[in-house]
Amino acid sequence: MFRLTREVRFAAVEDPDQPFDGTPSNSYAGFPTLRAFAPWLALQVTVAGDLEQASGYLVNIKQIDNAARKLAMPIVARSVRSNTSPERAITNVFDRLKESWPGLTLEQVALRLSPFQTVSICAREYPMVQLSQKFEFSATHRLHNPTLNEADNRQTYGKCNNPHGHGHNYELQVKLSGKVSDSGTLIDMPAFERIVATTVIEKFDHRNLNIELPEFRQLIPTVENIAMTIYRLLKPAIETAGTQLASVTVWETPKTWCEYSE
Repeated sequence: MFRLTREVRFAAVEDPDQPFDGTPSNSYAGFPTLRAFAPWLALQVTVAGDLEQASGYLVNIKQIDNAARKLAMPIVARSVRSNTSPERAITNVFDRLKESWPGLTLEQVALRLSPFQTVSICAREYPMVQLSQKFEFSATHRLHNPTLNEADNRQTYGKCNNPHGHGHNYELQVKLSGKVSDSGTLIDMPAFERIVATTVIEKFDHRNLNIELPEFRQLIPTVENIAMTIYRLLKPAIETAGTQLASVTVWETPKTWCEYSE
């Protein structure tokens, strides 16, 4: 089984001089072109299936571009103008695109609303919608197992076993999953951000995790354990707000991150 993802970027405006299905002037930066203050968005389309023997393609990416511009972008533009929720918009986009490539399966569509926020829908979870948002915090920690001797700790953790600790600027992605409510959303966004801020960010930011957080008195604050701890802190608060916590991802550095779910 092959899976191909294509990202199509565009400004969500209706401009008679730049129809959505026109010839792109800059397909990398996005078309229709962003010429003034307006929403700039990116639609990611993932299709799955078997390769065409003659071409070696799963599908020609121009076919994805054409379908996205002709069928999906007008839906998003209308949603922007009418203040329809992104969750409803992505559901409508999925329904409109799912029969566009005979012989292939539309596995996922994701709409990047900003570098930090995305709504998506997966075929295997339909009609559930996912919403993800990124946050950040800074903290110090020391990787040290008190059941090991000093030599074994240094062998296991290297510089991360520095007795004085070390710090990271962590990135945190919180992903929610659920059915769209009557209001058209999974959760009120400011309420969601306040939950994460009060439950996690205020607790973790500019802290020594080993010393100041009771959760890590007996638990080694590896990126894996940090992701698990944040998930378990957030889960009851997110459920109380009426939706489900799908996963938590913590980036320790741009090259190292861990996702956790239950």
